[in-house]
Amino acid sequence: MNKLKILFVILLGILCFSACEKDDICTEDDTPQLVIRFYDALNPTEFKDVQNLIVWGVLPTGGKDTIANIALDSIVLPLRVDETSTTFAFSRQLSIDDINVDTLTFNYDVKEIYKSRACGYIANFENLTATVKQDDSVWIQTIDVDNVLIENTASAHVKIFH
Repeated sequence: MNKLKILFVILLGILCFSACEKDDICTEDDTPQLVIRFYDALNPTEFKDVQNLIVWGVLPTGGKDTIANIALDSIVLPLRVDETSTTFAFSRQLSIDDINVDTLTFNYDVKEIYKSRACGYIANFENLTATVKQDDSVWIQTIDVDNVLIENTASAHVKIFH
């Protein structure tokens, strides 16, 4: 009888531990974001800070979502995974009377990639193109899409010359 109890406890322990699974923790990368570098239009190999840059996402409903208020030579922006385009307004304010707003639209194809059960899907972006709608006072001179495939944020995808 004692041997039967011991065998039962051992079998119960084996059954309990066999039901355990390894932890599902996602340590992989997430959906990459768009990296934009700002360059000097007069010296295209030199980075150039944009002073008092404010960027906001222009939503399809007409609303806006402010992204940044910075003075940097680069910026990282999220792209919409539920659409094939994302629009941002880039505002540069040099003084109270000198505010320039240019609207950039990024078009792309969304490619969903299954990573794992823990991570689910991420989205990469292919065939990236950019267009600019400028106001009366132009500050963005040229946009150059340097990398049409967005798989990571290790390098710049778009160059803006101002």
